[in-house]
Amino acid sequence: MTRIVAGESAVPKRKRAVEAALAIGLVFLIAAGAVVASSISRNTAAEAAIPAPTPAAELKLGYFGNLTHAPALVGVKQGILARNLGDTKLSTETFNAGPAAIEALNAGAIDAAYIGPNPAINSFVKSEGESVSVIAGAAAGGAQLVVRPEITSAAELKGKTLASPQLGGTQDVALRAWLGSQGYKTNVDGSGDVAINPTENAQALKLFQDGKLDGAWLPEPWASRLVLTAGAKVLVDEKDLWDGSLSGKAGQFPTTILIVNKKFAAAHPDTVKALLRGHVESVAWLNDTPAAEKTSLINDALQESAGAALPTDVLDRALQNVVFTVDPLAGTYPKLLEDGVKAGTTKQSDITGLFDLRALNEVTGTAERVSAAGLGQD
Repeated sequence: MTRIVAGESAVPKRKRAVEAALAIGLVFLIAAGAVVASSISRNTAAEAAIPAPTPAAELKLGYFGNLTHAPALVGVKQGILARNLGDTKLSTETFNAGPAAIEALNAGAIDAAYIGPNPAINSFVKSEGESVSVIAGAAAGGAQLVVRPEITSAAELKGKTLASPQLGGTQDVALRAWLGSQGYKTNVDGSGDVAINPTENAQALKLFQDGKLDGAWLPEPWASRLVLTAGAKVLVDEKDLWDGSLSGKAGQFPTTILIVNKKFAAAHPDTVKALLRGHVESVAWLNDTPAAEKTSLINDALQESAGAALPTDVLDRALQNVVFTVDPLAGTYPKLLEDGVKAGTTKQSDITGLFDLRALNEVTGTAERVSAAGLGQD
């Protein structure tokens, strides 16, 4: 109720109350504005503290001395990668298998790597998506299970000893997945119905020749070396296990891809794009160059990176089994993940975000655009 005193009007009283309320509200608005302004100022200062992306002074690249890494071999040997990187210094390091390269990349010893898909998946899963991005494909196909000639079927593998390049690597997972499909149990400690002994490729050749291995699931050119120089026979050609329903390309499966450390990519996007320009040019060189010239240059590069050139017949056979492509065949990755889970070398996870193909598609243009198959950006 409003109390009215004799001789005093109620209207002015109400007017003063309204004016007071308005004044209080104005004070609150000013205070709120000050808070917002302070927040904006702090955010602006924080953004200013984040350095703008710049070309890297150096790019440290890892790859293997394998034929399936020919885009790296050619790109380094021909100076294609260094030329496209411009003022950024290119440093390289060679590895025998994917898990070791992943360790180096996660530790900052390298910034980018040519690698098999399964180690890249493992790194992405373990880091909860923070470690690496797949930025391009490099090679498809070129992996086989080669065995002693007296072994003629999967049924004869029980109790045998087979090799793969490294536990958790792409060929290791493929071997374990295939053995599982044949009803065999394998364990990561080497026990099970079939023993799997992770072994460096060159050592696998020697052990096979010495009678200490019954076979191995190997990438090229090592599968061809065992066949042509050690008398092995092909029991499984992995291309026969891929019908194209996942990628649209029958017989193709990812063997080598190009990945980059996510922090490096965020800090140096122009350097990553320059690397991709060189990579695309290297793949084109492999696909367009006459066979004799290509064989000669790859052999020279293998001599430098792996310490030994290959017999011409080995290299010719190996090249027939490999497709060089910038398409990472992203649609195959859910199966690769599933195979790794079944093999016990990785855990079930969501791999959405594994691919960042935007820079690749900028470099190649719309005519050769590749898809991330819903697992990242393209």
